[in-house]
Amino acid sequence: MSPLLYNALVAVASVVYVFAVVALMDLLVRKGFPQDISRKIVHIAASSWLIFWVLYDSTHWSFYFNIAPAAIWFVLLIIKGFSADENDEAVKTMTRTGDRKELLKGPLYFTIIMMIMGTVYYNSQISAITMGILGWGDGLAPLFGKKFGRHTYNFVCEKTWEGSLAFLIFGIVGAFVYSVILFGELNMVLITICAVLTTIIEALSPKNADNLLIPAACLILFYLI
Repeated sequence: MSPLLYNALVAVASVVYVFAVVALMDLLVRKGFPQDISRKIVHIAASSWLIFWVLYDSTHWSFYFNIAPAAIWFVLLIIKGFSADENDEAVKTMTRTGDRKELLKGPLYFTIIMMIMGTVYYNSQISAITMGILGWGDGLAPLFGKKFGRHTYNFVCEKTWEGSLAFLIFGIVGAFVYSVILFGELNMVLITICAVLTTIIEALSPKNADNLLIPAACLILFYLI
């Protein structure tokens, strides 16, 4: 099998994976599954798209097909953000309030970061660290903050110390897992420093901006360290 066809098939598998998660969450939400939890499951699942990198033939230019899920959703989110109704699966599984315009903020920013990581930083450990922190840390922090949060703070918008602690812990876990899967090795110094800094960044971030600020902080540290 040619590298072009092989990489195309892997890309199709990654697209199917991402769309399957969204479809499953849509089905569960229709049956009463909490929308805020479904949103974060999609968030984490989207970040884990990069585990397909282990399957690509990186010697052929077609490894760039890895950004297919992000590119497709980038276009869909723009379309849906302007025209979808409240029953659209993306609106129900990716927004906080059911307002389609939310798709043009955090979720859209997330796809942009995925495309940057899958091109400029493909097969770089900073991608594993960034997506681990952004997917797991930022994905699970609000859920833990809502469930266990008892101590709030309000630098820019109201958050909880428990949620921030969850961000730090699960950010490290996510970066650890992706790094091991992709590279079989760890840079715990970089992971820890990125997790600590982004925990502070997330605490100070306005809503929807963290999907841009967290990766930016990780990349700045990557170049500095």
